[in-house]
Amino acid sequence: MSATVPPPGTQTTGPDLAARLDRIPVITSVHRRWLGLLGFLFVFDLVDLNTFAYAAPALRAEWGLSIGAVGAITSAGFVGMFAGAIVGGRLADRFGRRPILIAAVFWYSAFSLLSALAPEGWTLGALRVLTGFGLQATTGILLVWVSEMFPRALRGRYQALLLAIGLAGVPIAAWVARAVVPLGPDAWRWIFVVGGLGIVGAVIAMRVLPESVRWCAAHDRASDPRHVALVERMEADAVRITGQPLPAPVREKPVERGNLSELLRGATGRRTLVASGACVFLILSFYGFSSWVPTLLVERGYTTAESLTFSSILAIAAVPGALLAMPVADRFERRSVLFVVQIAVAVFLLVFGMVENPVAIAVFGFLAAMLMQTGVAVLYTYIAEVFPLHLRGLGSGVANGSGRLAGVLGGFLVAAIYSGAGVVAVYVYLAIAALLLGLVMRLFAERTTNRRLEDIERG
Repeated sequence: MSATVPPPGTQTTGPDLAARLDRIPVITSVHRRWLGLLGFLFVFDLVDLNTFAYAAPALRAEWGLSIGAVGAITSAGFVGMFAGAIVGGRLADRFGRRPILIAAVFWYSAFSLLSALAPEGWTLGALRVLTGFGLQATTGILLVWVSEMFPRALRGRYQALLLAIGLAGVPIAAWVARAVVPLGPDAWRWIFVVGGLGIVGAVIAMRVLPESVRWCAAHDRASDPRHVALVERMEADAVRITGQPLPAPVREKPVERGNLSELLRGATGRRTLVASGACVFLILSFYGFSSWVPTLLVERGYTTAESLTFSSILAIAAVPGALLAMPVADRFERRSVLFVVQIAVAVFLLVFGMVENPVAIAVFGFLAAMLMQTGVAVLYTYIAEVFPLHLRGLGSGVANGSGRLAGVLGGFLVAAIYSGAGVVAVYVYLAIAALLLGLVMRLFAERTTNRRLEDIERG
């Protein structure tokens, strides 16, 4: 085993620079700075993602929107997210994670601000398509960047922590809605203004956020002195924190690049199918619940203000839910954690849909919302790990995009089930979707916990 950091002027580059990054076992000072910035971006990504759900009851009253119209606008956002996941992922593979991530944040922030000016439902629906494009591109690329730049033994923990930070955006959106919507007509527009504040983080990211070293190494750009200096700094910081020399970099032959068809065949094709199926059931259960709770509570007889109060309480569950993933995400296999979590989610969803007591509604809704976020944190970590580097952005985009495409159907499906069979039937459907997510992961998912990305790539 060699000593700490190679002397200046002797640093290796290319694939070896990625190997040097991979031997860093701890979170360094630059990791912490990145975590703060990415968390800020994620906060407003999640604020914007939830704005329409909290504005919907007021819009129904002001614009006379039907349940079907609410479903159509909800689905419109998923159309944009489907396109953003795939296009954003592909562009990130080709041009780099950093520029596409920053551009996506600017994009969704701009269209969120324009949503605040929407004069009627059709215009708002179109703007939600465009907003959704930037939102999902941001989410997918951000998670890929973290998987490539954070230590392998801590990827799950810090993906969960990042999601927990970002999920502060859910209660922010809920409590902003609770505060401003009752103020009167047009007050709901301020929810979308808050969603557009992510643009501040994009400006900061232009100065602070580096390109993924792994992406640079794979594209023969690791010789840039800035990338070498960054890895040197992280190595030195790791040595200072651990008090031990770093192990020698594991220099292996680079994995050969395939073409786009690789996503649909062989081992990678299987991973695409599993990840996509998991995302489909995630979106059907998770967003079927979170997007419809405010509206369905009104349909159960609660006032708009009472509905938003319930929703605000449930929104608080998001952060502890993601934090619950931290002690288990890197200790147990992702697929096993998800299986156990989704069984519990299915039970809580069923109970939530059947009870009438307000306290029971709050308790079981809180538990369902909390564990859903635990599952999201683990699944997001998994998806960012299983694809080869040259297809990681696109593969993650296809998986996430499949879920968002299912969300288009999901918005109409919840409306149809409610209209035909009532509230309880909606929650039975959501519970089945949650359970299917757990089964897909337990039976078919890849083992990824504490493995090098390059080892996962080789199978």
